Amino acid sequence: MNPYTLSVTYVKSSEYPSQCPTDGLPEYAFIGRSNVGKSSLINMLAGNEKLSKVSGTPGKTRLISHFLVNKRWYMVDLPGYGFAKTSKSNRKQFSSIITRYIGERQSLTLLFVLIDVRHEPQRIDLEFIRQLGERGVPFALVFTKADKASGRDQRNNMERFRRTLLETWEELPPIFLTSSEKKTGGEEILQYIEHVNSCLQKP
Repeated sequence: MNPYTLSVTYVKSSEYPSQCPTDGLPEYAFIGRSNVGKSSLINMLAGNEKLSKVSGTPGKTRLISHFLVNKRWYMVDLPGYGFAKTSKSNRKQFSSIITRYIGERQSLTLLFVLIDVRHEPQRIDLEFIRQLGERGVPFALVFTKADKASGRDQRNNMERFRRTLLETWEELPPIFLTSSEKKTGGEEILQYIEHVNSCLQKP
């Protein structure tokens, strides 16, 4: 699936951005609505099905988890946003973690926003993306669960999302289509990360 030999090591999980690694390596964070398939995607990219815990219960990711890749950059697993089946106080805590990480983390290079390709554009995703734009946070869209939607539904829902974004955005972000079940789409994401890393290294 992926042309690179990845060495991925779990480093730590942090409750606050101030507790995250301080080595300044580029961070590529993954976020999405609860149960969008975030842990499965991270596991697929890493080639390790047990790296990030996978659960059918939304809202299980409560901390900021860092995974060091080839000793060069981090994959970062963020808490999901949205209507997780958890207490109101926990939802508020997750929201605070996300806001502070995105707003304060200077090592954040790119945020991958995961979208379930089975659904038409959801207000909560569009609102989250709008906030990223207001904060000037660079991001890409990753449509997940391609194996659970027909080719027509994939194309239609992705095109609806593009059209909706173009109502307020002059330029679309990078867009990827993935299936953790079929092990597809990961190569393109890793290639893009390598491209960004190479750009960062240029003087």
